[in-house]
Amino acid sequence: MDYAIEMKFQALKKKMAIDFDGDVDIQGILFLIGVQELGKGYAIYTKKEKTELLHVAVCAVLEPYGYYRFDGRDADDWPHFETLKALPNLDHQEQQHLLKEAILEYFKTEGYFESDEIKP
Repeated sequence: MDYAIEMKFQALKKKMAIDFDGDVDIQGILFLIGVQELGKGYAIYTKKEKTELLHVAVCAVLEPYGYYRFDGRDADDWPHFETLKALPNLDHQEQQHLLKEAILEYFKTEGYFESDEIKP
């Protein structure tokens, strides 16, 4: 595990806890990214839609890594992604590390969080 990434991710979680008035885990962060990517804001989502929002978020954060490419929106305005290459075979800890790194880059790109400002 990359210590610097973990420290930056913890700093992001701390900022989000303040902004959203409560602790948020990686799944909660991915859900928020999915809602952001959908672009419809706050709503009551079904269990299926929540799962789809998590998928949208994973695709969105891993797109810069070359795993997915935005393919457009469907008739209901949901974003769709094309798989460009298979994800590597990673254990749970390696998956979490990749997602944390990608989430940090996502929020940096969105201007919400400057991960380079946090030094381990």
